[in-house]
Amino acid sequence: MRNIKRLAASEFKCGKNKIWLDPNEINEISNANSRQNIRRLIKNGLIIRKPQAVHSRDRVRKNMIARRKGRHTGHGKRKGTANARMPEKIIWIRRTRVLRRLLKRYRDDKKIDKHLYHALYLKCKGNVFKNKRVLMEHIHKKKAENARTKMLTDQAEARRNKVKEARKRRDERQTTKRQEVLKSYAKEDEVEQK
Repeated sequence: MRNIKRLAASEFKCGKNKIWLDPNEINEISNANSRQNIRRLIKNGLIIRKPQAVHSRDRVRKNMIARRKGRHTGHGKRKGTANARMPEKIIWIRRTRVLRRLLKRYRDDKKIDKHLYHALYLKCKGNVFKNKRVLMEHIHKKKAENARTKMLTDQAEARRNKVKEARKRRDERQTTKRQEVLKSYAKEDEVEQK
């Protein structure tokens, strides 16, 4: 019988455990001594290949859904270190990509100039901003600071120009006054000479 099972397994291209021999026809099956006989028995249905055993994934799916909700992930269920479960490098890569994408978008939309972009890019690389919100707050603060500085410099420049203009006018007034005084003296001298 072992030989018959071996030949049948070879015909079916499966393991010997998967072969079923009809217990009511044992005599006829035991007479089979060649592959041709085995094929005939298979055709008649005396030798059958057992069906594939069910390997249900239902429990696994349920467990996965629960895990997504955060169940079964306490200290007792963890085998690897925190870094092995979620590598720091992956977290760093994700955060850096988010920050760099934001900077690029702001630069393309002309919200920041290339100088501020470069400074912030290097700060992102230096681990200054822990997330997008912090970076955005920093950008707004920096822009407000730059606007204020620009306004103050413009005001100072305007004040300087105003003072310069006033000085120029005063100098012109003084020169005209001096010329008038000189002219009046010259006229008096002419009158005295006559």
